[in-house]
Amino acid sequence: MRQSILFTKTRREPPKDETFKNAILLIRAGYIHKEMAGVYDYLPLGLRVIEKIKQIVREEMDAIGGNEMLMSSLQRKEVWEKTDRWDDKNVDVWFKSKLANGSDVGFGWSHEEPITDMMRSNVSSYRDLPAYVYQFQNKLRNELRAKSGIMRGREFLMKDLYSYSIDQAAHEKFYAEAAEAYHRVFERLGIGDVTYYTLAAGGHFAEFSHEFQTICEAGEDTIYLDRKKGLAINEEVLTDDVLKTAGLKREDLEEVKAAEVGNIFSFGTTKSEQLDLHFTDANGEKQYVVLGSYGIGITRIMGVIAELFGDEKGLIWPQEIAPFRVHLVVLGEDEAARTDAEEAYKKLVEEGVEVLFDDREDVSAGGKLSDAELMGMPYRLVVSKKTHDAKKMELTTRADAETQMLELPAVLRKLK
Repeated sequence: MRQSILFTKTRREPPKDETFKNAILLIRAGYIHKEMAGVYDYLPLGLRVIEKIKQIVREEMDAIGGNEMLMSSLQRKEVWEKTDRWDDKNVDVWFKSKLANGSDVGFGWSHEEPITDMMRSNVSSYRDLPAYVYQFQNKLRNELRAKSGIMRGREFLMKDLYSYSIDQAAHEKFYAEAAEAYHRVFERLGIGDVTYYTLAAGGHFAEFSHEFQTICEAGEDTIYLDRKKGLAINEEVLTDDVLKTAGLKREDLEEVKAAEVGNIFSFGTTKSEQLDLHFTDANGEKQYVVLGSYGIGITRIMGVIAELFGDEKGLIWPQEIAPFRVHLVVLGEDEAARTDAEEAYKKLVEEGVEVLFDDREDVSAGGKLSDAELMGMPYRLVVSKKTHDAKKMELTTRADAETQMLELPAVLRKLK
């Protein structure tokens, strides 16, 4: 992409109504736009990051047998009443409205109920199981206090997967496979070494759950971590009984701030019984399906990575999710340098390297270099009269500011 046609602009000054680094940097760098408290638009650069995160998650969900689909955001009152989760006293994050005919409707904050109800049309025999379905969808939650930038909002993008198993043993097998898939996701996203499997309360979902918590000072949770075992307990369930169940000792635990980036829940047959999702087993007997639920916060992960890797100059994206691999910058008005830059851009595109080309003619050299650091692509490739005279180009790694003077063929080899 040529930066001259990228409609978003960078900002020198931080937004006055944001206090968290992720929102400040993402707004300044032109990745997001704030609509209202807890609600953000994702601009072209931000959308590219989201799509990269989604693709990593999609690949790992497909690898364990997941089938991607998309459910509606509008929710029927009747389905949620069957599980006693329509009442605001039991679930306090609903956005609700009325249709033109006067009937009540909700806006999806989760999808266990409608997907389980839908499954009644697809499951009748043990031969129909297991079934693993997932989606990427905007969730709407009426949070009392939306804060932490895109790490907690009233509207956010989530991946939610649901497993339907023939019995508890089959469910537990898939539950373990899903947990391993989550570890792979976070490794590929560059946060695997600071993300821990954490025992937590189930909230609106179940008595207990497992979270994936990323150590982050901007996080809202406090966890107690055993680094050697790679396990943690959320502060909300830290009791002697839970420690014993988890096989952890209080003296081995370290208290840290963390952000929840994923969670998995076991529902047993409760939801299936409430919604009458059953099947006929091999003996002709009626059985209820065992349900599991598995979530990953796509936009929250984007915010957490911005918090963890951003510095005083701007964002620093891991290569796997950066909107572009390299930011090509041409400095000055020298025609030979511009010719070099155009050639480099053409060659990079031909080699399949994702490149953002700052070809703007009305921005100073200092402005272009500042923008490149703010926007945070893994590599910056600078072309100028100086590099033309040297018959080389200046390649800088954003993460460590290491700079090399290389000829174009060497640049192409490195960036491929």
